[in-house]
Amino acid sequence: MIDSTPPSRQRQALIIAQDPSVRIGGEILLAKINIPAERLHPGPVGYRVDVIDFDATSDTLYIADDPVDLDQWLARSPKGLGDLLVRSPEFHRHNVYALVMKTLSRFEFALGRRVNWGFPGHQLKVAPHAFSEANAFYSDRVNALLFGYFPGSDGRMVYTCLSHDVIVHETTHALIDGLRERYREASSADQGAFHEGFSDVVALLSVFSLPAVIEKTIDATAGRKKLNTKLLTAKALRRSMIFGLAKQVGAELQATRGKPLRRSLELEPDPGYLDREEYAEPHRRGEILVAAMLTAFVNMWSQRLIALIEDRQQVDRSRAIEEGADIADCLLTSAIRALDYSPPVDVRFGDYLSALLTADREIRVDDTRYDLRRTVRDAFASYGIAPASNDPEGYWGPPPPDLDYSRTHFDSMQRDYDEVFHFIFENRDALRLHREGFTRVRSVRPCDRVGSDGFVLHETVCEYEQLLEPRASELAALGITKPAGMPDDKPLKLFGGGALIFNEYGRLKYHIYNTLTGSRQQERLDFLWKSGALRTDTPPRLSVSRMHLRRGTSKRRHATEEW
Repeated sequence: MIDSTPPSRQRQALIIAQDPSVRIGGEILLAKINIPAERLHPGPVGYRVDVIDFDATSDTLYIADDPVDLDQWLARSPKGLGDLLVRSPEFHRHNVYALVMKTLSRFEFALGRRVNWGFPGHQLKVAPHAFSEANAFYSDRVNALLFGYFPGSDGRMVYTCLSHDVIVHETTHALIDGLRERYREASSADQGAFHEGFSDVVALLSVFSLPAVIEKTIDATAGRKKLNTKLLTAKALRRSMIFGLAKQVGAELQATRGKPLRRSLELEPDPGYLDREEYAEPHRRGEILVAAMLTAFVNMWSQRLIALIEDRQQVDRSRAIEEGADIADCLLTSAIRALDYSPPVDVRFGDYLSALLTADREIRVDDTRYDLRRTVRDAFASYGIAPASNDPEGYWGPPPPDLDYSRTHFDSMQRDYDEVFHFIFENRDALRLHREGFTRVRSVRPCDRVGSDGFVLHETVCEYEQLLEPRASELAALGITKPAGMPDDKPLKLFGGGALIFNEYGRLKYHIYNTLTGSRQQERLDFLWKSGALRTDTPPRLSVSRMHLRRGTSKRRHATEEW
C-alpha cells in the first residue's frame, strides 16, 4: 500500500540551549527546536548549509561517513546527556547545523520569502572546529562560518560551535550581508555598529524565545508554582530571571562574545551615550542598540506579567514562561522584518527604529496585548535614539501622491528588475533621484507575510541604489562642503538609494531612502574623512568580523579573519 501522507516540512533537533558553561542543577541546559526537514548528506550537508569539519590548525579534515541521524539524542534521558554531547564531535556538527538552519528559517518566516546568502551560491559552509583560537566569525571570502576552540580556564576544551548565541550571531552577519550588502560600506558610526548590535539582538532574542531557557531560569530563581510580584518588576527580571543567566553567556569567550554582551545587558538607560567619545567606536556603539532592544523586551514582559496577577501577590510560573518566550519571539520577528523597511545605504539607529515600528504596525495592527511599539519607542528614547521619521509616533510616512503608474506593469514589477527601473525612471523627480547619479535596481523580492489575524500580507520589496563619483572640488556644485584638508583632486564615491514597498495592488506604500546629496551625505563624508576611511583611493569595506578582536581582552594570537 502506497503511503500518501505528505512528508513533514519540519523536524525536531536537540541543541545546547545557551552555552555549556550554563548549568541548572549541575546539568547543561538542552532544548528541542523545530528546523526545516530535508534530505541530508553526511556532514550534515543540506540545500543551504554545508558542514565541513576541517581544522586549519592541525590541517585535518574529519570525514563524516555515517548516515545523518538528528534523532539519535532526542529520546535519551537528559541526565548527564549534556556532558556526553560536549565530548561528541558528531553532535558538534549537528548542533551548529541545526542552529544555522533555525536562524535561516526564522529570517525566512519573518520576511515571507527565501533569503539569499551574501555571496554567489546556495550553500553556506560551516566549520565547527576551524582553528584553535578563542574566536568565531563569518567570512564571505570563503563563504563560511568559522568556529574556534581553545582550552578554558579550568583546562577543559571550550567549543564556540556549542554556544547558541555565537552561532546565531555569526549566521545573522551572513544574512544581513545577503539582505543589505551596502551595510558593509564604511559610512557612519551607526552603520558600523548596526551589524554587530543587530546580530547580538537576534542572538539574544533567539535564546530568550526558547521556553526551556526561561523555564530553567525561573525555576532556579523561585522554585515554586507561583511567582511573587517582587520578582516581576523590570528591574528584578533584568537582574535575576533573564540577565542573571545571560551574564554567564560566553564567560570563557571574552575575545568573542562574553564581555561586550554583559556590558550591553548592564547598560542602564541614559540618553547621553551616543554623544560620548567611547561610544563613537562601532563595536561599543552597537552595545547601545542591544541595550535598548533588551530593555524593551524586559519592560514588555514585566508589564504583561503584572497585568496577569491574580491576587496582587502571585502569578503562575507556567504563564510567565509562556509570555516571556512569546514576547521574545514577537519582538524578534518584528526586528527582522524591519530590515525590509530600512534604507539600503547609510543606515542609522533612528532609521532602524522607524523601520521596526512601521514593520510591526503593518503585520500586527492590534498592539493591545504587548504594547510593543510604545514600549520600544520609550526604550530607545531612554538611550537617546529617536525615530528618523517626522511622524509623531515614529512611523515612515506615505510616498509622494503624484506617482505615475500608467506606463508600468505591476505583474512584471514583482520579478523583473528592468520593469522596476522603468517605474523608478518614470517617477525620478517625485522619488527625489539625482539626475546625474548612476541608478540600478539591486533586488526585487515578492513577500508573503502572515499577520496576527491569520491573513497573508502580500508585498513586493525592491531595493535600488545611486552612485555619483565626483572629485572633491566638485562637491560645492552638489551643495556639499568639502571636509577641511581634503585635496581638491580627491576622487569620491557618493552612495544613495532606497527601498520601495509595493502593496498587493501594485501601489507604492513606502519609499525609504537616503539621497545622494543633502545633510546626510555631508555627515557621511565628514565622518569618513575624520576617521581616515577616505585617506586611500579605495575606501575599505567595513570588517565587522575584525571588531570581534577588539571586543575582548584575550592576549592569544588571533586567527586571521576578513570580509
